[in-house]
Amino acid sequence: MVGRSRIRWYGAAVALSVVTVTSGCSVIDETPAAEPIRIAADLELTGDGADLGTVYQNALQLRVEQVNRQRLLGDRQLELEIRDNRSDPATSASNLEQFSSDPGLTAIITGGCAACLASALDAINDRGVPTVALAAPMAVSTPVDERQYVFKLGPNPDHTATLLARELGATGVRTIALVTSADEYGEDALEQMEAALGEEIQIALHEPVGGDLAALAGRIAGYQPALEPGAVPDPDAPPGPDAVVVWAYSSQVGEIAASLREAGYQGPLFLDAVAAGDLFLTGTNRDALAGSTMVFTETLVMDEVVATSPAKAARKTWFRDYTARFGTYHAFSSFAADAVALIVDAVIRAGGTSRALVRETMEVTQLDGLTGPLRLTPSQHSGLMPQALTLLTVRGDRWRLGGA
Repeated sequence: MVGRSRIRWYGAAVALSVVTVTSGCSVIDETPAAEPIRIAADLELTGDGADLGTVYQNALQLRVEQVNRQRLLGDRQLELEIRDNRSDPATSASNLEQFSSDPGLTAIITGGCAACLASALDAINDRGVPTVALAAPMAVSTPVDERQYVFKLGPNPDHTATLLARELGATGVRTIALVTSADEYGEDALEQMEAALGEEIQIALHEPVGGDLAALAGRIAGYQPALEPGAVPDPDAPPGPDAVVVWAYSSQVGEIAASLREAGYQGPLFLDAVAAGDLFLTGTNRDALAGSTMVFTETLVMDEVVATSPAKAARKTWFRDYTARFGTYHAFSSFAADAVALIVDAVIRAGGTSRALVRETMEVTQLDGLTGPLRLTPSQHSGLMPQALTLLTVRGDRWRLGGA
């Protein structure tokens, strides 16, 4: 959907009661419906971020529909307005300025473009509108004192790095090449991986994505460790680091992996959470990523998970509902759905739609979300807990639970 769109789901708009009078006529008593609760979303529906933006749009619309069908807000309907920011921070700033200036809007959801959110941060803070951001970089929600009204939903780079470092160490890896996106999130990757790896595992090469992928892959595949003076190289040792960690977006990962394989690197691949996309892999992605390990939440593979709790049962239901509606399951759909859930939960607990009260209530959230446990505090505005993350692996044509 391009441009401005308004999506509404209405229940009974008017309750009708027919009163019979002596003349034989009927008088219709119109009872107005409760005023809707309005939220808005600024998404990348065209431009570079359109693939993920469309996933978020689909998930938001489906979750709003479910909230209204289940009457989670009682007699009040949840109403969602979506605008396309065209993957452009200036357009996003205009959208968010208008949303923030609308006193009837309770909260805003923003998509995967971190620069888009940053472009309107002053307007969001000045007008005090609670905003749930789905972008990846840590700076989306930190420092908290400068982002009082911004809350982040998504895998946190520090949690991802900790889990990756633990797995790398357990498999005996001592040297890695780290391939990162050439942006703020890539900077997070390098900082957090250096901290998590410590002195046990060396980042032998750091390669930001950009320019000639074949040359990047060639440098990694041909890597040879420096030898101590007088040491003799092992002629049987294969070139390349012990492992490659790719910390880049799903639209980039398949091509990066294919380039590495074409350059002769045959070692293990480890992926950050933003590499996640559709459950099933096809073509180049399937072949190049075979056997890869990725950090993500188990929601991507909920069809393999036994529902041992109400929270897991809800995740399985979401997995089935999204797949039934859109034909396949996308990893990040659950984060958009949880953005809606976070707002709805805050409105219910606040007892109204006052922006200030919703923000204060949201800031002390404890919720079992569709992605996993969500916790927010006055000092921590990024909600996904580290225990929500697990390891997945590619087997056949799809992602599966690691070790399953």
